[in-house]
Amino acid sequence: MQKTSAEKDNVRTRQIESIASAAVHSGTMQQIQKLTDQYLSFISLEDDLFMLRRYSSGSPFSFKAINDPSISPEEMDQLIDGIASGLFSVCVTMGIIPIIKCPKDNAAEQVAIKLDQKIRDNLRDARNNLFTQEHVRGGQFSMHRPVLVIADRNIDLATMLHHTWTYEALIHDVLDMDSNRVWVESGGKKKEYDLDKEDNLWKNYKGSPFPIVAEAIQTDLEDVKKNEKAIKDLKSTMGFENESDETIMVFGDNTSKLTSAVGSLPELLFRKRCVELHTNVATTILTHIKQRRLDVLFENEEKILNGQTDVKLNELIAGCTDNSDILRLLLIHYLCSSNITSGEKEEFKRLLQEKEINPSSLKFVERLRSFSNMSRMSELHHGAGTRSESMFSNLLSNTSKIFMEGVKNLIPKKHNLPLTKLVDQMVDNRPSSTNLAGMPIAGGSNINEDEFRYFDPKLVHALNKESMKAKSGHLPMDVMVFVIGGGNYVEYQNLVDYAKIKGIQRMTYGSTEIVTPGQFVEQLQQLGENMN
Repeated sequence: MQKTSAEKDNVRTRQIESIASAAVHSGTMQQIQKLTDQYLSFISLEDDLFMLRRYSSGSPFSFKAINDPSISPEEMDQLIDGIASGLFSVCVTMGIIPIIKCPKDNAAEQVAIKLDQKIRDNLRDARNNLFTQEHVRGGQFSMHRPVLVIADRNIDLATMLHHTWTYEALIHDVLDMDSNRVWVESGGKKKEYDLDKEDNLWKNYKGSPFPIVAEAIQTDLEDVKKNEKAIKDLKSTMGFENESDETIMVFGDNTSKLTSAVGSLPELLFRKRCVELHTNVATTILTHIKQRRLDVLFENEEKILNGQTDVKLNELIAGCTDNSDILRLLLIHYLCSSNITSGEKEEFKRLLQEKEINPSSLKFVERLRSFSNMSRMSELHHGAGTRSESMFSNLLSNTSKIFMEGVKNLIPKKHNLPLTKLVDQMVDNRPSSTNLAGMPIAGGSNINEDEFRYFDPKLVHALNKESMKAKSGHLPMDVMVFVIGGGNYVEYQNLVDYAKIKGIQRMTYGSTEIVTPGQFVEQLQQLGENMN
């Protein structure tokens, strides 16, 4: 069995021993010529979105696993090493040696230390390391180094529970979606659809508010029908209504107009399939919105996140038809309200008992409030909210108005989520900066150097790496953001929007897993039960 020095360094010894032992016992040693690590310890969902593994209830990378008080130091070290190995694979694949930044005193710092060391160890061999092509692949965006921001899920739990209003996040929340594939109930049968990046409707509107998506689907549907009718009418006028498309193509210049129309059929058929996909998906989502009043929940949760006190919580709960929505609403209230009286707590417990809802997740969040500064959560979400566009209904076609009847025409206000605010602090070190709306902010990012750590694997002397602080004067064009403990499509889209406004050429979002609100609640339930 032949192995290069790079392979020996980067594939853990016990894994190689396990493979070698299996080869000996199976008598296949002679068939193995070379052992190569392809560094594929991650799953790429989009060009700018990845996760280390698919979610499972017993995942070692989950929020529950990381925050489990019973985890041993050895298990935690193995978890940290596994996450760092996954990020190392991403860096190798992208061909980048990033400057690593993270907050202090959490799992993110431990992963950053481990990742810095893994890259540093690999760079010792200047001629035979895994980053020899760095200047070709990773350095294409600018002369400045790429930046990797590692964050801990505890920075913002509320976004993981929030009822959303954008298309991709809604699909992930209310439908069965996994690895860019969605399953939809239709006529008593489950249909399976792949969300194709070549689908312009999906590419252009996956991050848009649902009412805008509904209008876009309707516009595309009418356009496809119009093109289909034009081809049929043209064939009929020229006497080719009974001829195959192949027959028409051989008639040459006399039928050039019809030939051109028929030649566009494959593209038209692809568009038709995409429109049918989104019509079925959007119709199913709309059913959930109306049944569960998701528009009302989204609007009021935005107010709670923004620290507004005019939310009538009891009325909202009374209008909920799904117990999971009640629990998510109460958890957000617990996380973001600056003051919850003992009377309110008792009322919530009584309500959960009446509805036969497991209260363990609230116990866990209540414990978090007792030793963390949860009163700042509404500050971190400052700017959240919705607006009902006064002209929005005029933009909708009559068909779309019927389709959206009974649903609020809400447009979320542009604002940075807590993770995006953290990223802005770490990457935008220019003397002056701009907010998400493009308005100038004097003095740039208000960054406290003592709250963050910086690592540069390229620095020869490890002792000097902490001397590197946020240098003012430039904005990196290549930024990767990674969240330990689970991520979601809401944060992903918020970072994509932020990058567009800031002028960052490539923004990549990754997490240990992409988690639905329901899956995250399950983890909070388990953590609460472990407290007992």
